[in-house]
Amino acid sequence: MQNKTRHPVAVLMGGTSAEREISLLSGQAVLDALLSQGVNAIAIDPATADLDTLCAKEIEQVFIALHGRGGEDGCIQGFLESLQLPYTGSGVTGSALAMDKHLSKQIWHSAGLPTPASALLNADSDWSAIVQRLGLPLMIKPASEGSSVGMSKVDSAEALAAAWREAAQYDTQVLAEQWIDGQEYTIAILHEQTLPAIRLETPHSFYDYAAKYEQNDTHYHCPCGLGTEQEQTLGKLALQAFHALHCAGWGRVDLMLDQQQNPWLLEVNTVPGMTNHSLVPMAAKAKGIDFNHLVLAILETASL
Repeated sequence: MQNKTRHPVAVLMGGTSAEREISLLSGQAVLDALLSQGVNAIAIDPATADLDTLCAKEIEQVFIALHGRGGEDGCIQGFLESLQLPYTGSGVTGSALAMDKHLSKQIWHSAGLPTPASALLNADSDWSAIVQRLGLPLMIKPASEGSSVGMSKVDSAEALAAAWREAAQYDTQVLAEQWIDGQEYTIAILHEQTLPAIRLETPHSFYDYAAKYEQNDTHYHCPCGLGTEQEQTLGKLALQAFHALHCAGWGRVDLMLDQQQNPWLLEVNTVPGMTNHSLVPMAAKAKGIDFNHLVLAILETASL
């Protein structure tokens, strides 16, 4: 890792998704960490640079810090495989499945893993029937977006149409999901091991984009407050969910515990944020892994 004469590592950052600005922050933090550790690294933004640069500069490995569409959905992974370039994180299949919340939930259901009931929405949906089936409140979300982009909580059938229109701006598939009343947790995974769970506490109605990136009123509890046995049980569930979607290397599993302490899987993030608000670095720190060494550990997941 210390040889500065080796071919460079490319940090892919930015891109064209709705999460571009967060990706730029993540990518810059990763780039700075790699450079500080003596790694020959360069930044490449697919939105402004031709990806032929990957060949022209004789890139040796790729650290994917692209969030959302184009970076987290299997597209860039497939492109890199066509170039036979090792890259961090999940492969084409795992990335595509985890990005699509509807497919994720179908796979979890078939595997017997707990996830809230849901239904796909469109302009012709019977809003009253959706409410009758799933109850209220409901979480409305684009099926293939991250960072809570386009998400909203609805408390009435009358509000469903507006929530669907908001989410449909970001995706042709929109998901209505049963609301789970309880506490939200996230569990990071690195090299097949879970890091300490984090409990999220926000005054917002849910952990939305503002709570994640714009405001400082969210509290992150790590240790999360669960007993050792219960946290280990959640960790095992997180790994099961991760593997069911063919994910690998590193990632983050988001879930809820309801009032009866039953777990409910929400989603898997295959390229989690690496900003100063981000959860994987927080969990790693609790494990005694500083940011620089976390970045190096993630880089070690680069494979074909």
